[in-house]
Amino acid sequence: MVLNLPEFENLFDYIQLPTFDVSSDAFATFKDLLTRHKNLVTVFLVNNYDMVFVRLNGLLTSENYVTRRQSLKLLGEILHDRRNYEVMLKYVSEVENLKLLMCQLRDKSEKIQFEAFQVFKIFIANPNKPKPIYDILCKNRDKILHFLENFSVHGKQMDDRNFNEDKLFLIEKLQLLPQYT
Repeated sequence: MVLNLPEFENLFDYIQLPTFDVSSDAFATFKDLLTRHKNLVTVFLVNNYDMVFVRLNGLLTSENYVTRRQSLKLLGEILHDRRNYEVMLKYVSEVENLKLLMCQLRDKSEKIQFEAFQVFKIFIANPNKPKPIYDILCKNRDKILHFLENFSVHGKQMDDRNFNEDKLFLIEKLQLLPQYT
């Protein structure tokens, strides 16, 4: 019911309020609404894709570190859920989303970079990339390869075999792309 109320959209504004308690509670509610009842959420995301992802992308550019990091993590969770396959394909087919994630990869925070990496890898792994996405990846191939070859994170992820396997997989996929001339 709450997903379909007009007030749902207000959560995006509450998340960005400077009062930590309010923004934290708003994000917890927001995350719960978008992850708890997965079958209902899938239908909601398909039907409200533009509203949700335009506003969610807005959170990814927030000046608040916690908002950016939590939003990236939530985006990754949504897109990696198999039930959201249709939504994931639409998201990774949009050039603006790719550009946004590439900017997040350059963030000075390792944690932001790591969360951005979790979403960015979907763009590269997609076997049916639209031409504009393919062109951007080809054009930036060498820069992305250089970044990935030097990309490491400290802490828990450093020893994460999946992280290292994903990174190697992306490097291999990128090496198959033609160099931009």
